[in-house]
Amino acid sequence: MLGFFLGGLLTELAETFLPDSAARDFLTTSVSASLGPLSVDLVAVAFTVGPLTLTLNVLTLVGISIVAFVARSWI
Repeated sequence: MLGFFLGGLLTELAETFLPDSAARDFLTTSVSASLGPLSVDLVAVAFTVGPLTLTLNVLTLVGISIVAFVARSWI
């Protein structure tokens, strides 16, 4: 989860500070997948979650890798 947040931050920084170029397009072009809405109806509680959307790009994968590396070094 933290990797997705770090990747999103890196993406926003790249979109803000990098000039229009092929590198910026490569780093910030994303693929999205969505699921939902998802309804759960239990006897006492019913709720609906969604739609949930997952957006991946190169910088998101970099963020996930950084967090995985840091977590692995602590273990």
